[in-house]
Amino acid sequence: MPSNSDRQRFRNQDLMLQVSPAVDRQKWDESRYEAFIDELCGDREYQKEALRTALRYLLAGEYADLRDLAHVNYRTNFFLEERYGSWNGMQRHLQFPDQLAATLDLATGTGKSYVLYGLAAIMLAEGAVDRALVLCPSKTIELGLLDKFRALAGRADLRALLPGNAKLITPHIINASETITEGSICVENYHAVLKHVGSSIRDSLTGRGVRTLILNDETHHVANESQTQVKKWKEFLLSPAFGFRYIVGVSGTCYVGDDYFADVIYRYSLRQAMEERYVKKVSYVTEVPASSVPDAKWQLIYNRHVETRERLRQRGLLPLTIIMTQTITKCKDVADELQGFLREHAGLTREEAKAQALVVYNDAPDVLKLPYVDAPTSKVEWILAVSMLNEGWDVKRVFQIVPHEQRAFNSKLLIAQVLGRGLRIPNDWAGAQPEVTVFNHEAWASSIRRLVDEILETEKRLSSLVVEDSLYHFDLHNIDYTMEPTTVEKPMTGPYKLFEKDFVDLASHSPTEQISVTFERAGSQNIYTWQTEIRHTTYTPRQIAQVMYERLEEADEANAEDPDPAMHTNYTAEFPLERLEAIVQKSLERRGATEATETMRQRFLQSLGTLRRKATKVVRYTPVINRYYTISTRARQADSVSAAELHRTKTIFYTPQTRATLENGQVEFFDEVNDPTNGYKHSKVDNPYDFKTPLNGVIADSDNERQFIKMLLEPESLSHYDAWIKSTAIRFYEIDYAWKKGEHPKTGKFSPDFFIKAGNLILVIEIKDDDEISEPAEENRKKNEYAAAHFERVNAHLVKEGNPLQYRFHFLTPRNFVTLFTHLREGRIATFRSDLDVILAAEDE
Repeated sequence: MPSNSDRQRFRNQDLMLQVSPAVDRQKWDESRYEAFIDELCGDREYQKEALRTALRYLLAGEYADLRDLAHVNYRTNFFLEERYGSWNGMQRHLQFPDQLAATLDLATGTGKSYVLYGLAAIMLAEGAVDRALVLCPSKTIELGLLDKFRALAGRADLRALLPGNAKLITPHIINASETITEGSICVENYHAVLKHVGSSIRDSLTGRGVRTLILNDETHHVANESQTQVKKWKEFLLSPAFGFRYIVGVSGTCYVGDDYFADVIYRYSLRQAMEERYVKKVSYVTEVPASSVPDAKWQLIYNRHVETRERLRQRGLLPLTIIMTQTITKCKDVADELQGFLREHAGLTREEAKAQALVVYNDAPDVLKLPYVDAPTSKVEWILAVSMLNEGWDVKRVFQIVPHEQRAFNSKLLIAQVLGRGLRIPNDWAGAQPEVTVFNHEAWASSIRRLVDEILETEKRLSSLVVEDSLYHFDLHNIDYTMEPTTVEKPMTGPYKLFEKDFVDLASHSPTEQISVTFERAGSQNIYTWQTEIRHTTYTPRQIAQVMYERLEEADEANAEDPDPAMHTNYTAEFPLERLEAIVQKSLERRGATEATETMRQRFLQSLGTLRRKATKVVRYTPVINRYYTISTRARQADSVSAAELHRTKTIFYTPQTRATLENGQVEFFDEVNDPTNGYKHSKVDNPYDFKTPLNGVIADSDNERQFIKMLLEPESLSHYDAWIKSTAIRFYEIDYAWKKGEHPKTGKFSPDFFIKAGNLILVIEIKDDDEISEPAEENRKKNEYAAAHFERVNAHLVKEGNPLQYRFHFLTPRNFVTLFTHLREGRIATFRSDLDVILAAEDE
């Protein structure tokens, strides 16, 4: 097995198992659930992608089990061979190789509960399972999940977005005090699976594991704990008495010690969550001046806390500092120290100090106060806790974490857990991204830096960030919208096209069913089961065809009365009785049937359901303006690029001044990049006056962008514009749009790649490949439609305000780069249109 130093060479991203995007839609059609997933996850695209990946793995039928998925990846990913040494070496790291099992790595604070609920609800709606069991490591987490799941299950808007033929619309949310019946999602802490515990889990699930979805929250406990009771959690999942088939775990700390899990199929890292501002930034201590004051550390921690409190006062927030220890004894001792310090330095009474500082460990009285810590009325400012008891605190006002001992902070697992306690951002936070401070002992700094850097994958990254005093800042004008759905009727023109495939896609149905009915004898508590067979009414193909023919006759007669000749139809001539009978027979044969059940009969009639409709209803989203607003390029957040990316697809542009703007930890890597012998993709702009952007450096995400920036920096172009900026992928300048994926309308936001200010004109550029010209994507067509309308509104508003500035939006491919810059240099940029502009506009028309 590789040593620790060997393991450091692997990025977690390189060790993930890739689930094939190839899906037989007859087995699994994810588009049926797009509307539900969109509404459930909102703008958190990573949650949606986690759901899609897990559902493809579980339902598409491409993999027999985890071993199969791992073996496919082992053959194609050389990092896995390097990491594990051999296929047998990798197999030994698989927790549940014989089941369809996997882990989703979602950074703490990014909404794992929505993914858990989405998986359970969709698997039940699809009929892949009859029930779901969600296991978690603590009562605190259990109560939080129950509240969240009950709220989601109670939302009528979510239920309405499930497919019309869903097997289950409203799951029953319970804990294991009730029998886990069909249609239930049971949420429990893992103690309920133990044999001696009086819960319903074992009796309810014995022999039913194949039709049960198991979801493990904070699943690192299953792999890490050596305690006898926690080991029972894994033994329960592997027990042949249940035979569980589907097992999915979620965690933000997917480590066994310092080793990354071997079964991760989707990852949204802490680094991504920080950069995209879904969680707080993190800082930790690297150096503290020596002091002879005995309680110097307490004073430093207290002062940091008080400064944060003053800073947050205007927001109406009270900060929380968490102090983490390794044992209960140490937790009590440190609590006494802190409370004594607060009495002496803050002038608190003994009762006030105890009320302000909670002490949390197993069975401690203060544990009962935890659910109320985040309430606006809470006066708690300090929590002292044993490190492993902190999961499940959905507390958003943590701004300082103090690991009291190195043992509480000496592995990737522990550091990720510690960081996780303070990552959540307070509700309705606006402005600069908040930050949580880890006040560790400076002596641990070097080892902490190594572990934190590996967790955040920051060892070799360069940041592109705003230079505050740059001469090249400018303002951009945007609109805040609410996307309101409206139903539009599209008039029917002419007859509908029927049975283009000459069959109707049917679900399988048997003419008979075995039914078990459970009875209890009154007054005796004697329960028994009665089994019987029921038979469906069935119809011959001729009988079905006859009813369909009658419907066609009715449609022809009704349409003949329409004053519009285009609406007249002659369906019966196109589909005589014999042809309809052949269609029915072919449809049944595809399901191995000779007669149709009542459900099949209804499906055949539904296939004719649009015959007499004169219009189809289409959902469209209309942007409703909330406000116009101005955003400065100073608000553009930082982004970064890794060493691996600079070796592959990305390029960084920089000037002689860039080095001085970087943090100390990035300077060494910048020097490596600047050395042409190291093979990094980089481009140095020798004259900083040619770099007319307010950024310290610019990251080109593709060769197309690299080519575009190089032309922007050519001497012939420089005098024809004032300034430019490369946007970030999200959260800087966003435009709302709507499009359809399959049959489901979706809403989203997109950020154009470049903004170029040339006098009173701002060019807004979205870069695509030349292939898009011959096969434009539907999503890009709608982006163009909504962006064009958006900038028309912006321009009209600027005219009304007397502002001479105007915006021009372009989809641009390399084919037209030269043309665009020729127009810019010749002063004709206002008349420029790219090939893709024309094609997308024509398709929209």
